[in-house]
Amino acid sequence: MATSKKLAEQIAAAESEIKEKEKKLLELKQKHKAQEGKEQTHRLIERGKILESLIENAAALTDGQIQAFLEKTITTDFAVKILSQLKQQNVETTSEKSETERETAEE
Repeated sequence: MATSKKLAEQIAAAESEIKEKEKKLLELKQKHKAQEGKEQTHRLIERGKILESLIENAAALTDGQIQAFLEKTITTDFAVKILSQLKQQNVETTSEKSETERETAEE
């Protein structure tokens, strides 16, 4: 009987620990989501600042006009080529970073 009681206590302790871990996991997920939101907001603000600095009197244009301008310019052959090159640079940079990180980890 004492063993049964001891097992029941261990089960209760394990269940309590699971609940605590689940609560901690939920808190971490919420914190991660909030951080991603802050990073996205920062990125959007920075890119908006860049856009407005490159388009003369951008504040006088409507959101629709800015969108139409971007849609028309981004789809040109020249823009597609530049974007492709930039994406390739990102892939190469990421590969180089991964290789460097692996070499550092091996040392």
